Amino acid sequence: VLIPLLSNALFVDLLDAAQRTLLAAGYQSLIGVTHYHPEEEEALLRTYLMNRPAGLLVTGFDRTDAARALIHGSGVPCVHVMENRGEPGLYSVGFSQQAAGHAMTAELMRRGYRRIAFAAAQLDPRTLQRAQGYREALGAAHDPTLEFMDAAPSSFALGAAMFERVLQAVPDVDAIFFNNDDLAQGALLQALRLGIRVPERVAVAGFNDLTGGGQMLPPLSTVRTPRGEIGLEAARMLVALMRNEAVPEPCLDLGFELVLRESC
Repeated sequence: VLIPLLSNALFVDLLDAAQRTLLAAGYQSLIGVTHYHPEEEEALLRTYLMNRPAGLLVTGFDRTDAARALIHGSGVPCVHVMENRGEPGLYSVGFSQQAAGHAMTAELMRRGYRRIAFAAAQLDPRTLQRAQGYREALGAAHDPTLEFMDAAPSSFALGAAMFERVLQAVPDVDAIFFNNDDLAQGALLQALRLGIRVPERVAVAGFNDLTGGGQMLPPLSTVRTPRGEIGLEAARMLVALMRNEAVPEPCLDLGFELVLRESC
């Protein structure tokens, strides 16, 4: 099982569900952490495939050509998580990151917000897909100066800093869509410190519906992603493949849900 980070609750939830399901089916899990670096994933794959695993769970589709060749050439069943790609021979369980980014942006527009910023960290492929959904929802109203991208790891502290950065750079901004809840929760805490009223002065939205969002002041509006369900269904799909059983839906889209609280 290859995931980007163990410190991210998003992947912990997914991993827990997958590991429990695999263990119940009689399989032990070997976990590798890629730190969002395709070269690290490639090195892990080379090492793990030497031990002839029964199957692979990998995150997304962003990897080196050599890593793709390793997976394909090994003949080991492989299921991709967190993204979907309906190509013959590929197995995946996830949802459309782009559609989720579009949906939250469209909801902010429906509520009357017009100067909507997008603030993102880490900048992995799934974040960039959410950004594309944001752009598509805005259409002709899209303004590149309202995008704030930081390659640093996501954190509360970075969210607080980005909140101030956006307000200083775009004084008339009326909503900020953060690419994950770590950033958004940090922004809400910084708004409290600065005495900035949310959503009266500026609305805030996040992504993933991580623990604590509903207890923020105000409670955070976000996109709920089915992390545990993805881990469960991906493990079930992998078990079926490892047992040479039929997989009725090789590209399983579990969708997402807008959770609209008081921050927007």
